[in-house]
Amino acid sequence: MQTHLFHYSQPFILESGATLPGFTLAYATAGKLNARKDNVVWFCHALTANAVVSEWWPGMIGEGLLFDPDRDFLICANMPGSCYGSTHALSINPETGLPFYHSFPHLTNRDIAATFNLLRIHLEIPQIKLILGGSLGGQQALEWAVMCPDVFDYLVPIATNAQHSPWGIAFNEAQRLAIQADQSWKKNAPDAGLEGMRAARSVALLSYRGYTAYGSTQNEPDDEKTDDFRASSYQRYQGDKLVKRFHAFAYWTLSKAMDSHNLGRGRGGIENALQKIKAKTLVIGLDSDILFPPEEQKLLASLIPDAIYREISSPYGHDGFLIETEKLTKLIREFLWSE
Repeated sequence: MQTHLFHYSQPFILESGATLPGFTLAYATAGKLNARKDNVVWFCHALTANAVVSEWWPGMIGEGLLFDPDRDFLICANMPGSCYGSTHALSINPETGLPFYHSFPHLTNRDIAATFNLLRIHLEIPQIKLILGGSLGGQQALEWAVMCPDVFDYLVPIATNAQHSPWGIAFNEAQRLAIQADQSWKKNAPDAGLEGMRAARSVALLSYRGYTAYGSTQNEPDDEKTDDFRASSYQRYQGDKLVKRFHAFAYWTLSKAMDSHNLGRGRGGIENALQKIKAKTLVIGLDSDILFPPEEQKLLASLIPDAIYREISSPYGHDGFLIETEKLTKLIREFLWSE
């Protein structure tokens, strides 16, 4: 995928009433827009991913795969607040000449979807054939489909919800408490809160996988061990990996955006909001997902007009939407080809 930058130079008013003095979106594309401009597939990435979908969803994009650049024009924008090229807390605030740091404004999924729509208009894309995303990306895909119902032909939200649950908010708050417990978090510095984010990632992993997945992948074969278990080293390893590629400000911003997700806000409730969606919709859940349990996807399918619900059996919990690519391919291909 090729990466690009979209610069929006006008003041951008956020749902909170605060204003960003313009923003930048990093986005990646593969393939070409055809003459009819009807071959666009738009991906919305999850919390710590980037715009290069082939890096975090292997097996989904490529020659002969479900999404083929020889046929489709593929695009994914790095959400604002993230640290992979789009405007975020370490970006320079043009009004001060210094990084935003802790003054970076609160973003909601509605704000983020609005930036995506401005990019769509900039690229002169009148219609998006298919939009899909999982987790936080699925929340944004739904928000955008409600906001601009005439733009989308097909919608595939995966392992996501109409409103973030108290359970999900509690997980995110526990992670932010870990960041706050890091004394460096109070500083205006790029490395502020990194040790806390390492601990936060460990909390997140528990919600991404769950009891069964840990039992199958981190089980200790040595009956004589009393310390230094595989599960312990796995938690430390995953925390170290994230610290090398992410920062605590982005983690904070995007987890807050997830918490604020509520399609019904200002729209007369969730049912009224979901009734606005015109795209043909396939909602996919994972039977072992404890963070976004299947009942949340079943609710989406029951309220979106003529939506279809399908469930994947997976031992990988919420992370199954990134791992079970063969099963996802089968479901999405059947959905698209049945039309």
